[in-house]
Amino acid sequence: MAKIAIVTDSTSDIPADLLKKLDINIVPLTILFGKESYKADGIDLPIKDFYIKLQSSKILPKTIQPSPGDFIEIYKNLFEKYDEIISIHISKKMSGTADSAMIAKKEFKNKKIEIIDSGLVHMPLGFLVIEAASMAKKGYDIQSIIERIKLIKPQMKSLFVPKTLEYLQKGGRIGRAKSLIASLLEIKPILTINLGEVSPYKNTRRWSQAKEEIINSMKIMLPEPENLVVSVGDLDLREDGEEMVQKIKDQLKPSEIMRVDFGVIVGAHLGPAIGITFYDRPLLK
Repeated sequence: MAKIAIVTDSTSDIPADLLKKLDINIVPLTILFGKESYKADGIDLPIKDFYIKLQSSKILPKTIQPSPGDFIEIYKNLFEKYDEIISIHISKKMSGTADSAMIAKKEFKNKKIEIIDSGLVHMPLGFLVIEAASMAKKGYDIQSIIERIKLIKPQMKSLFVPKTLEYLQKGGRIGRAKSLIASLLEIKPILTINLGEVSPYKNTRRWSQAKEEIINSMKIMLPEPENLVVSVGDLDLREDGEEMVQKIKDQLKPSEIMRVDFGVIVGAHLGPAIGITFYDRPLLK
């Protein structure tokens, strides 16, 4: 039975305890604040320090994908203990990370490496990786794991609400005039992931309304889930995140709910925000 290693990147935002438990290997992106660079691994720049820097920065920090050399190094090390590798990454429309992995793969001509462009980011990507790592731990073969990912990927739902439009405006995702008008009207946009990109889902008028609309939208997007799995993420909005956890437990009765942080890459673009990822997990055969 082949031993399979699971690799992803730091935009998956998987909690550290799960990374360790499931032997998930992370290739971090890099974040730049001016001339200062940090690995986006949660250690080089802890999330609290990151948020302080984000608040004080006049421009949005830049992010850099891992190099092919970064992937070559980790693949080489993993092949000392594993027979095959599945490498699952952020959407190609958001980052060139998967392209770097593909270049690195060419250096291992006699080895089995599957590179997967998830088309996702944050916990939609994270949940795919967790599913793959759980199966690898149980001894499933590489084809079964890939088929499972293909089955679950279209079912991943995600809704994000930034507390302010300041960071989307800094990053050029929304113009200054639109940002000003939206702020004056107290518009709180709900975002989702569509066709590999972050896209508008619905506008609400107040922060409290946005949180209620997320719950209503979850009910519409997954009307009768048999095995609802949810993650609730936030950046510097701990109380709002805990409130969402309780509402989801009370109204949707998920079989599993997980609290996570936005990592520095996703957080750099959204600023203070909450994000809900959810899917109906099919039974594993």
